[in-house]
Parts: sequence; C-alpha cells; structure tokens
Amino acid sequence: MLREKKRIGVIGTGFVSTNFVNELGRRSEYELGRVLTRRDPAHMMDFPRHDALTTSVQEVVDNADLVFECSGDPEHAARVVGPVLDAGIPVVTMNAEFHVTLGSAFVERGLLTEGEGDQPGCLAALGEQAYDVGMNVLAYVNMKAFLNRNPSREDMTFWANKQKFSLPMVTAFTDGTKVQIEQCFAANGMGADIAQEDLLGVETADMAEAAAVLGPRAQALGRPLSDYVLDRSVPHGVFVVGTFADDQRVGLENYKMGKGPYYTLLAAQCLVHLDAFKTIRRVFESGSILLNNSSVPRIGVATVAKRELSPGEHVERGCGSFDVRGICVRIAERPGHIPICLANDMRIRRKVEPGQVLTVDDVEFADSSGVEIWQSIEQRVLNASEPVYASA
Repeated sequence: MLREKKRIGVIGTGFVSTNFVNELGRRSEYELGRVLTRRDPAHMMDFPRHDALTTSVQEVVDNADLVFECSGDPEHAARVVGPVLDAGIPVVTMNAEFHVTLGSAFVERGLLTEGEGDQPGCLAALGEQAYDVGMNVLAYVNMKAFLNRNPSREDMTFWANKQKFSLPMVTAFTDGTKVQIEQCFAANGMGADIAQEDLLGVETADMAEAAAVLGPRAQALGRPLSDYVLDRSVPHGVFVVGTFADDQRVGLENYKMGKGPYYTLLAAQCLVHLDAFKTIRRVFESGSILLNNSSVPRIGVATVAKRELSPGEHVERGCGSFDVRGICVRIAERPGHIPICLANDMRIRRKVEPGQVLTVDDVEFADSSGVEIWQSIEQRVLNASEPVYASA
C-alpha cells in the first residue's frame, strides 16, 4: 500500500522558500500545498511553482498537513501563524526574527518550532547530541566571519548586489544584528543566559581558546551562555562548549577531544532549507519541538542608535538599517526597550545619542499592533518570579 504524501504549505517566497520548494519536489514523501505570498502572483512567473501561489491564508490551511514559515518578517508571521495553529496544523519555521520578537505569544497555541538549518536550530540539534553523549553544555556558540557595527550604504549595496541578497539582509548580517537575534533565540530556547549586553564575541577561530573563555564565565554565572566567536577563517557553523565526567577524560583524549576540562562539539555547516527537512520529519514522526522562544523569554534584542537621531526624524526600518542595530539584553534589565524587529516606520520624539538603547517613549509608531503583542510578552517576563542573573 502506498503511503499518502504529506502536504507542506509554505509562507514566504524569498530565497529560503524558493530553494525549499525546489528541494521539496524531489522528496517522494511530501507534496507542495500552497505558497502564501503578499505579492501579485501574476508578477512572479519565475517562482519555481507558480501554480501553487496564493494570497489566501485559508487556502494554505486547507491544503496543508504542516506549514513551513520562512517569510523573515516577524509581524507578517504573527498574522498568519495564528490561524494555522488554530486549525491544528503544526508550524516549522526558519524565522528567528519572528521568534525573538513575537513568537513567545504563540508557543502555547499549537505545535510551533524553529527548524534545524539556521544557526539557532542547528545549535538546538547539536545541544541534543551533546546531551546524548553525556556532555554538560556550558555555551551555545555561533561562528561569525566579519563584523562592522556601522557599515556604509555604499559598501552594503556592493555586497548585496554581489551576494544576490537584499540590502537590509546584508546590512543586518554585517552590523551584527543577525547574530544577536540568533543568539537571543538560542538563549531563550535552551535556558541559557548572556555574559553581557551585545555579547562577548570572542575574537578567535580556535574553539579551544573560545572554550577556555566561555566555559569559566558560564560556570561563574551558574547558567549556560549564548555567544559567538569572530574570525574570518571560521566555518559556516556552530559549536557547543561543555564538560564531561572526570572518568571520561582518558577516553576523550584518545578520541582527539583534547585534555579538557572544556570540550567542544562542532556542526561545521548550516544548510538552512535542506536541514529544515530533518525537523519536518521529526514533527511528523514524533510531534516533538526542536526549539521555540519559550512563553517567558529572558533575553531580547534591543534597538540601539548607530548615529544621533533628532526629534522628527523618520526611521524606516530596524533590522538591516543604517540608523539603528540590535543587541542582546536581559528583558528585565531593559524594560520598555524597542525590539529591533519592531523598530519600523517610527518617528523620533526626542534626541537619541549614538549607542543609546531606544525605548517606546523615544518614538511614535505608525502601527503599534506588533508593539502591543510584544508588551504583553514583556509584562509576563517582568511579572515572572525567576530572578535576573547578574553578569559574571
């Protein structure tokens, strides 16, 4: 008897969606349902499955056993994920921006999980592997090759054209906003903390050297850390730092793991849309979640001014902006901060200095619907009984 194919709906039509849909066509156990777009399908003839495009969320719901959300837009994701979950359909995402901004409002509404593939999902999968082999994880570490916290528009335009990415995407990668979002998500999803605002960013490609810095910091804090290393020679991957029981040292040294006491496990590649199929299979087979932001997150990504902002100025966007960037903060220590992915279409009310964290009192929003959802999450955090851990 032939197994019935599972229908996969998709939200988003960008880089990840295009490549995911191409690969989906080669997977015999799945078939494409509908692909939600906000653009006019008549102008998208180059999309690999033009026949599947729709502008109706209900059409996606009616033709899916699981939905893959990869729009990259937190507020759009929030509008469409809710109806999908309410219909009892599981959602696998490739959208860290959504999770760290508004995702906590949805984690108890249905099966919502980030997929393996982007760095947070790969860290979650590697963390499970570490647990299975007996490691006590002390740090979840991203690997970043380059950082310029205030790049020029000219440089970013050049690299956007060269890499075939959007200008905001390249800017968010370069100024560090993206890695802050990813490590915020890793922290919340795996019960970790941060060593400091804006993270440490240990400048080394030597994992043993990074482990020697991050391991003791985590032990002093009494909680695992989420952070990154910075060096042009690092692979496009992630690693975890941890310890093993003392009686495992001889065996680990024989396995070329070093002398300890801090050890590392590496996932050298993050294959994004290809790795996502692992999580889709996981959901269908076990109904288990790989990673979400938790309903009461501890870490947020605050908006910081790159330059002086004057009253009356208009900030078009936050993530991938030449006006602001994002940094990891403890939510309870920065009440009222504006999440970087909500810092869109806002007007400055009072002077903001370079390096200053923007709060809701500093701006006026054209659309505050996302801000209201965030404030409900923030209030839940502030009302939580768990203490705020001081920096080590």
